[in-house]
Amino acid sequence: MQHPAMTEVVIVAAGRGRRAGGPFAKQWQTLRGRRIADLTLDAFLAAPGIGRIAVVLHPDDLPLAEPWTENPRVLAVPGGDTRADSVRRGLEALAPGAAADARVLIHDVARPLVSHALIARVIAALQAAPGAAPALPVTDALWRGDGDDDSTGNRTGVGTGIGIGARVVGTVDRTGLFRAQTPQGFHLDAILRAHRVHPGGAADDVEVARAAGLEVVIVEGEERNLKITAPGDFARALGMMEADLDIRTGNGFDVHAFGDGDHVTLCGVAVPHDRGLSGHSDADVGMHALTDAIYGALAAGDIGRHFPPSDPQWKGAESRIFLAHAAALAAERGYRIGNADVTLMCERPKIGPHADAMAAALAGILGTASDRVSVKATTTERLGFTGREEGIAAMATVTLVQG
Repeated sequence: MQHPAMTEVVIVAAGRGRRAGGPFAKQWQTLRGRRIADLTLDAFLAAPGIGRIAVVLHPDDLPLAEPWTENPRVLAVPGGDTRADSVRRGLEALAPGAAADARVLIHDVARPLVSHALIARVIAALQAAPGAAPALPVTDALWRGDGDDDSTGNRTGVGTGIGIGARVVGTVDRTGLFRAQTPQGFHLDAILRAHRVHPGGAADDVEVARAAGLEVVIVEGEERNLKITAPGDFARALGMMEADLDIRTGNGFDVHAFGDGDHVTLCGVAVPHDRGLSGHSDADVGMHALTDAIYGALAAGDIGRHFPPSDPQWKGAESRIFLAHAAALAAERGYRIGNADVTLMCERPKIGPHADAMAAALAGILGTASDRVSVKATTTERLGFTGREEGIAAMATVTLVQG
């Protein structure tokens, strides 16, 4: 069965990446707690107009792709001995189900900061050309060195590509020179034919395309779309991620009156009490406040907008449904939970003995670490409706981080 005519993607992740240092290949090392391969894949999964994604992996690394396998858009493909072999295998995996006019983007996994704007520029250029790739003009002076060894007879600058102590033996005219980036985009059938007949040894897919007579146009690249190659590149990428952080804060407040019952459900935990809480759902006042805080941070309304109380299907519903929806909406928009703080206001029941269990329950629904979730309680010194033990109020604050 053919898939819709969307842009397919091959992410090349079969290399060993040893120049970057570290205990294992660079694509499995982390930035801000997430694997580079995950960051790169997520960038394309969330980009408009993207269909299936073939991630080409070293055969030994296929078990590391297990978190992706539940997504029907992601194909884990064993790679070959060379980059060109791996790209061809990725293309072959996509070809059987691709639309006749499908386009494909080929991207290096070590460029995790690729932006949706850059992806869109490459896709747009393919409307008028059989190939398109991002690049940046060379602005620095270019020297040619003699590549001398050091006084010990060993090549210097191993792993950096720089021979420290080498002498300048000439300059290179930088006119018309560009620094190539990925994703490089093509008509899928054309680039697959080109790879099938290429003898090998190409620097990238643009070289393969040009050898087959395909025209490739240059689109504007981005400095932040760096390729992690050397150890220092991790710090550069991290600095760019920090600069791009989008931080949002939302507040939520909710109140429920006491009614009949023998327990109250607070932040997902059933707490014994001589009364229950009244409400359209399970009246989990803490979870409702936190849900509204997430919706507020996203400027996405409140629980009532997403789960109208007039709709009978939500009568008696567990509030975890609402919180899970809010958390999923945040993740869909590229946000993660920075921290969540819930304050329960009541005279009774006592919250302290249950606070850790409540925080753990919330963290599980939010998909975040328990040390990012706080649940605490206060009384109102016998003042107001909570002081008269007519009900329980809750206030929540959440910070969402994107980037």
